Amino acid sequence: MKNFLFLFVFALVSLVACKSDTSTSSDERSVPATTQTNVATTAPATQQAKTEPVVPTGPITTIEFTDDTFDYGEVVDGEKVKHMYKFKNTGTEPLIISNAKGSCGCTVPQWPREPIAPGKSGEIEVVFDSKNKGKVGGSPQSKRVTITANTDPVNTYLTIKGTVTKPEGAANPT
Repeated sequence: MKNFLFLFVFALVSLVACKSDTSTSSDERSVPATTQTNVATTAPATQQAKTEPVVPTGPITTIEFTDDTFDYGEVVDGEKVKHMYKFKNTGTEPLIISNAKGSCGCTVPQWPREPIAPGKSGEIEVVFDSKNKGKVGGSPQSKRVTITANTDPVNTYLTIKGTVTKPEGAANPT
């Protein structure tokens, strides 16, 4: 029992001693402190830039959609639904759409890459692929497209929705 207690105390003292050691090796001393700090602070910014869409900088304008929701009704599983969302630049600066992204891989938007002048109109095409989304009796679907532009707020949302059916007796996906 004394041996066990001695080993426990020795292990505890060793752990505490390791955590309180503030000395640095000669390799660490040769690297300037500013270099270590820069590496630590720039890494997250680089990772963030890869995952978030680029938000346009500069003048802010406004966008107005004729309709921001499209109800396609009822389709059979496997059909593709295509809709054109019409919009107008209602501001006084050129409209720059930097990104348009569907809420899932089944919803794919195409948007104008060039700036839209004030007072001019444009279209965003959205294709929804209903493959493997249906079920017998119908399966309600609602997908969202996020538009990122030089507007306030930066993101505008479009919705495409409806019901996807599957014929009775159709094979279920594996």
